[in-house]
Amino acid sequence: MKKRIFAVASLVAFSTLGATQVLRAQEPVVANIPFAFSAGNATLPAGEYRVEKMGGNGAVLLIRCADPTAAALVTTMPAGGGNNQQTKSRLVFHRYGNKYFLSQVWSAGSSSGRELRKSAREKEAALSAKTDTQSQVVLYARLAPAKP
Repeated sequence: MKKRIFAVASLVAFSTLGATQVLRAQEPVVANIPFAFSAGNATLPAGEYRVEKMGGNGAVLLIRCADPTAAALVTTMPAGGGNNQQTKSRLVFHRYGNKYFLSQVWSAGSSSGRELRKSAREKEAALSAKTDTQSQVVLYARLAPAKP
């Protein structure tokens, strides 16, 4: 009898832990971005940004700053990352010279991120940039509780 109670309690604990991780992965990501950047077709100034998944599947992201004029809605696709659950939230940018383009958004607790499609502006910057001025910049973020 004790073994059965222990097994049921363990099962409940593990399922609760899994559900908590899934809920955390749905929380908005907040990051201080120290440079101007492009997300989709929008150019956004440096500042603290909140990135939220819109809708059920997270294919659309809302990226907004405290400044109400600094916001963008972008469509995304799943980012390949294997089955490894992320321990930290992060934003990944492509850098071409002094131009930055948001490329991926990863949330702690999730095993998949979201990837933005390259805009025409980013494709142009990639073609005109010299190889030594191209890089990837990763900024770590924090999860923020969703606002009601």
